[in-house]
Amino acid sequence: MESSTESALYAQISPAGYLVALRFSLADAVVTENALPPKWASRYAQRGYLVFDPVVRRLFAAPGALRWSEIPPAEDPMAILTQAAAFGLRYGVGLSFRDEEGAGPVAAQISFGLFARSDREFSDGEIDDLARTFQQGHVRMRPPAGVTRAEREALGMIRAGYLTKEIAASLGVTEGAIKQRLKNAKVKLGASTTAQAACLAADYGLI
Repeated sequence: MESSTESALYAQISPAGYLVALRFSLADAVVTENALPPKWASRYAQRGYLVFDPVVRRLFAAPGALRWSEIPPAEDPMAILTQAAAFGLRYGVGLSFRDEEGAGPVAAQISFGLFARSDREFSDGEIDDLARTFQQGHVRMRPPAGVTRAEREALGMIRAGYLTKEIAASLGVTEGAIKQRLKNAKVKLGASTTAQAACLAADYGLI
């Protein structure tokens, strides 16, 4: 989850709305906070604008900060930014941050955020504040190191509803081996139960 402090800062600096996706993949994101105007958020999702959004495309190609006004019309053939302005998102900034290759069990993950105002461009100081807070969220949600493939496999099957004896039979190992893998994973994830470990592993994008 985004921390309340992070959300409060985003809301203060981006009164027209914002969208934050931490540890994003094509399948999901560890944390997604969508505070865009509901009608625009619905249109954006229903029409699949994410893959066509020129700001998002730039952010994935070159992580960093980008004012929406830097996007020329030729890069926005679907007029997504023009449509956004009609919903009060007239000025905006996009941010993205990517891990270094090999950082943790899920390497090179990217987070991105879209932040909007209706009254004026974001100041350099506001962009710096957003970027610092945004990067902190990305780092905070980094998957714990050291969870092995075998442990992730066992957690994934727990998440899918299998019993330990069923997992053991499926993988051709002893039930004791599966219990040890799950015990190790709990310690690494800081979980008190196997179910909690499986949930955390899913939240971190490990399974």
